[in-house]
Amino acid sequence: MARKSRSIELTQVVEWNDGKSNRVEDYLSAEEPLEMRAGRRSLGVTLRTPGNDEELTAGFLFSEGILSDREDLEALRLPDQNAPERNVVRVILANGVRATTGSVTRRFSAGSACGVCGKASISQLRRRGLRCPDSNVHFDPEILCQLPPKLRETQAVFGRTGGLHAAAIFTSEGDLLVLREDVGRHNAVDKVIGWAFLNERLPLSSQILLVSGRGGFEIVQKAISAGVPLLASVSAPSSLAVQLARELGLTLVGFLRGRRFVIYSGEKRLTSVPASVATP
Repeated sequence: MARKSRSIELTQVVEWNDGKSNRVEDYLSAEEPLEMRAGRRSLGVTLRTPGNDEELTAGFLFSEGILSDREDLEALRLPDQNAPERNVVRVILANGVRATTGSVTRRFSAGSACGVCGKASISQLRRRGLRCPDSNVHFDPEILCQLPPKLRETQAVFGRTGGLHAAAIFTSEGDLLVLREDVGRHNAVDKVIGWAFLNERLPLSSQILLVSGRGGFEIVQKAISAGVPLLASVSAPSSLAVQLARELGLTLVGFLRGRRFVIYSGEKRLTSVPASVATP
């Protein structure tokens, strides 16, 4: 049975418009804590928009390196929505899989919208053995320009609240595979990666990941962990995100708006882009 979504809340507000005030109803993006527990151990708490909690949990555990493939996860159990622990996901790992990574506490102590920084973080990713995305796949720049409108058209909750980030996976032909929304941009990315993980569609070696916010370091890390060859955002990446993308061979696109975008790394995957584009 499908679980009822709690992603939107209704409230009353006072709207001021051209000198006149009226009390009206307004929609808010819901924000609630989510705790992930493996046995008696808490993996941490994050603030998220309720909905797709199984995908959020699976995507986070995979991108943090706790899970390597679908067989590592035995089950995810969510309580009844009216239960006292309705915001707790029980993670049952397969025999031999242990949540020993120290990055769990780091990520959650920072909050749902905060990334990590520092060169030590890149060194940690190297030790995880993350591979460069497939270098033989190519994308049409014209297809990229079509993606932001498709993202906005499919953002159902954003359309009612105006207050959510979105992440979406598209095929190389521009077909939408999955879109998820959340108050935290990293949570939205975890949800789409979790969808791919639970449906055994990883690695995403020929797909495009599009995010509605900026392309930060942690989003680049998640894209690479999922095997994504091209990450695009409608805003700017951070300096550390660009550094990581260049070191690990990810095509990173920013400011994807209308018929313009900026390529920060991996321009060879885009057809009709001159090979002489400089990488400072």
